Amino acid sequence: MKYCSTCGHPVEHRIPAGDNRHRFVCPSCDDIHYQNPRIVAGTVPVWEGRILLCRRAIEPRYGYWTLPAGFMENAETTVEAAERETLEEALATVHIEGLYTIIHVPHIDQVHMFYRATLTDGKFGAGEESLETELFALDEIPWGEISFPTVRKTLEYFVEDVGNNTYPVRVSDIRYPLNKKAGS
Repeated sequence: MKYCSTCGHPVEHRIPAGDNRHRFVCPSCDDIHYQNPRIVAGTVPVWEGRILLCRRAIEPRYGYWTLPAGFMENAETTVEAAERETLEEALATVHIEGLYTIIHVPHIDQVHMFYRATLTDGKFGAGEESLETELFALDEIPWGEISFPTVRKTLEYFVEDVGNNTYPVRVSDIRYPLNKKAGS
């Protein structure tokens, strides 16, 4: 951030009085501009024992498989965001079964939340952000082509939990940089 969105004056990056973190502060109008983590919401959509995945038509990770998910918008709940993203990316309507994973990704200032869901009518397609969509049996998941660590972790949990026929809410962290090189 270079300029105050309130008055247009150049901002400073400093720790405001009474705080413990660097923030963008306007020395002209004293506004403090907080930057907080973004929430990614999505679903693990299932139909007749198979998981619906989307092949990404956008960067990052163009061409890789993902669960339908995206950034939460203002004025919506995480459930609404998950349902909207599933409709936008997979042209599928779902019934939300419950919160499934919360994965903190602090090095990119994100929290990913996935809900277990069932397709309401078995219909799906490729939205604008997807090259294609496909239902995969658990033993057919294209593990070598999964887009993001949060998606992989959620799918790994799901495969494990289907075997146990129990679906606890899983809370975990992914702390390493996504572009971390081996041995570093």
